Amino acid sequence: MSNVHIDPEAVEEIVGGEYEREPVPAKAQKGPKAFWGMYAGEHAAGTEFMIGPLFLAAGASLKDLMFGLLLGNILAVLTWRYLVLPIAMKRRLTLYYQLEKVAGGNMVKIYNVTNGVLFCFLAGAMITVSASAVGVPFGIRFEVPDATFGLNGGAFTAIVAVVGLVIAAVAAAGYSMVARFANIAAPWMILVFAACGVVSIAQMDAHSFEKLNRIWNEGVAFVQVTNGPADFGLWKIVIFAWLCNAAMHFGMADLSIFRFAKTKSAGWAPSVGMFLGHYMAWICAALLLAALIATNPEASLGANGKVQADPGFLAWNALGWTGIICVVIAGWTTANPTIYRAGLAFQSLFSNAPKTTGVIIAGVVATIAGAFPNLSAQLLGFVGTYGMILGPMGAIIFVNHYFAKRLGFHEDAAAATKSGFNMAVLLAWLIPAVPGLWLILSKGVFAAYLVIPAWIASAILYVILGKMMFPNKSQA
Repeated sequence: MSNVHIDPEAVEEIVGGEYEREPVPAKAQKGPKAFWGMYAGEHAAGTEFMIGPLFLAAGASLKDLMFGLLLGNILAVLTWRYLVLPIAMKRRLTLYYQLEKVAGGNMVKIYNVTNGVLFCFLAGAMITVSASAVGVPFGIRFEVPDATFGLNGGAFTAIVAVVGLVIAAVAAAGYSMVARFANIAAPWMILVFAACGVVSIAQMDAHSFEKLNRIWNEGVAFVQVTNGPADFGLWKIVIFAWLCNAAMHFGMADLSIFRFAKTKSAGWAPSVGMFLGHYMAWICAALLLAALIATNPEASLGANGKVQADPGFLAWNALGWTGIICVVIAGWTTANPTIYRAGLAFQSLFSNAPKTTGVIIAGVVATIAGAFPNLSAQLLGFVGTYGMILGPMGAIIFVNHYFAKRLGFHEDAAAATKSGFNMAVLLAWLIPAVPGLWLILSKGVFAAYLVIPAWIASAILYVILGKMMFPNKSQA
């Protein structure tokens, strides 16, 4: 689950210059093919090697995983198609320019920094994934300390530092080259994910689904004994699969992508990413851990005696050097554009500084985050938190597009009133998001559960505040 598209031409148009502050004209619109390839590459990436095994480690049954991911991914595709695409094709503006028209330029800077910090944590997890593979040939294992901000020894931290700084340097100096390389590597990585599943099934000698299911359940039981009780049931899987990319669809980030869509059929393109990446790749990556526990349970344990979802070692155990190379590339090609995007967000604060300033800052922050393995081990919760924080902005755009005129308040309020800061947007965003963050951090509520309640609350609040603060009698 990467949050960044890797098509170099699309990225250049979306964040690099063309049509940044104007609707995309007909001559620049793209057919469905461009979107299908983009989403395929986006969602078979480094995060899949980490997220897949975490399902087994969290206690999910194989049957629940298969049916839950199926339903959740269908819901995600429908959300992209019917929530994001119509607004994108109607307005054909980037998310950032649309937000500027509604929220004001100064308010958008707050959003950009928040988005950039969250991108850095995601990139940090990918740096950790790549480092886990780099360390395997040298006998340096990925370990998850009990403390969230605990380090994994000097050797692993040094690998993270080297990997992170190299990624940041490349993102600052040669993004287009990396993006093109990622497009070339994406089909190969998808095949490697499939091979992980096939080899894992062969290692378990699972010639029937009944035997595979039994071995999986034994693996879950082993994790429960070593790591403690955990449960990740069917509906939790459905919600996670649906909303792990909530920032992209409910949060409307992919307005920037779909503004180039020539036809509505482009809205179905996320399905290829969901079912190659968030279905096939997740299940195949989870089977890596099941196979390791079944064949060599001691090797699955870290120094603390708990099962570790170590992506580098799991891939090495199944595919040797091919697995190592795939994990390194998958983490690298995901982290690079993520750092690039985070840098663009930070750059909005440094208008007179060199263009690489934001990327360098993002690279340093991401590398520091990558040094703490427990952050990457929390991906199942982090992506939901990401969506809960940024999703409400999508609700505000939704209300602005469909209801502002109908309910008698200014559409594109900041632009209409020539304001640089729309307080109604800030309040409608933070009033749901802050209590949601408190529930996640203090009460342990599964973050994905809060995405839709926060989205609905923000929509209702923006209607109320919009009518109070930006009434427009001519629209009544």
